[in-house]
Amino acid sequence: MKVLIPLAPGVEELEAISVVDVLRRGKVEVVTAAVMNSKTVMTAHGVVWQADALWTQIESDLDSFDAIVLPGGGAGTEALMADKRVISAIKLFDRNEKFVCAICAAPMVLAKAEVLKNREATCYPTCMEALGSSYRDAPVIVDGNIITSQGPGTALLFALVLLCHFVGEPIARQVAGGMLTSF
Repeated sequence: MKVLIPLAPGVEELEAISVVDVLRRGKVEVVTAAVMNSKTVMTAHGVVWQADALWTQIESDLDSFDAIVLPGGGAGTEALMADKRVISAIKLFDRNEKFVCAICAAPMVLAKAEVLKNREATCYPTCMEALGSSYRDAPVIVDGNIITSQGPGTALLFALVLLCHFVGEPIARQVAGGMLTSF
């Protein structure tokens, strides 16, 4: 299992790092890719993050990934929504029935990519209008290959649900137990 996590300036760090941490604890290969021209990403709350790669380094190899996970954060989400390469990748993953996942404001990117039609999803409450009739009020929603979550407070649960779907419930429960939590 190989997962792509695009990073943009203003990314909500708790949502991004929770997913990276939990998936890597579950032995999932995770590649963070900065969508700008530098691997250094300034997060929403001033944490400096070094991405694994630049988007330009991985975009010709999108077929090697099994899932894409978009962390939220207002400015980060706006940057992802404006990036045609990210929108194109989301459409490609969905068309190929690969996992397309987003948390907080980032499900708005999925709505822009038009992959939420006739599907249920959740997001940060102030973003619900962008999801239209797809919006449901729940911490995490799984609808086929689309997995969405509400925000920083649901990030650990979201990450564990992703792990469960990516590599199976036994490994997800083992990772959760090691972190002294459950899902």
